[in-house]
Amino acid sequence: MQPVNESDFDWAEHEGVEGRFRQKQLGAAAGSDNLGCSLYELPPDAQPWSYHYHAANEEALYILSGTGTLRLGGETYTVCGGDYVPCPADESGAHTIVNDSEETLRYLAISTMRDPDVTVHPDIGKVGVFVGAPPGSDDEREVSAFFDHDADE
Repeated sequence: MQPVNESDFDWAEHEGVEGRFRQKQLGAAAGSDNLGCSLYELPPDAQPWSYHYHAANEEALYILSGTGTLRLGGETYTVCGGDYVPCPADESGAHTIVNDSEETLRYLAISTMRDPDVTVHPDIGKVGVFVGAPPGSDDEREVSAFFDHDADE
């Protein structure tokens, strides 16, 4: 394990819930096994993930620059550079972030890397199951699937 500099790595581009976004997996590049860290860049109007929470993995967001709207635990907040956002591994940590500004939003997403994990996406009625490698990992998984979720059953 050794220090890494984000400028030494190319961006990976992904299709988000709204628009495309860029990511650099810094934790994996540095050889971290139990703590993930990714640098994200969201252009205006981008939303990378649906509103969700993890059953096993705690996350945190640290806003580096730009502004956006964060939905956390059912509340809505405006976030900007210097803001730190804890996302516990339960329903109170449900979150999503949207860049609704005219500038690029840059932030770090840090998470524990526990396996297995379940993600719950209340707005779209889905549950994600990850076995063999946690969300955020590029390692091969035994199970990586989304299922319909009916909270009344």
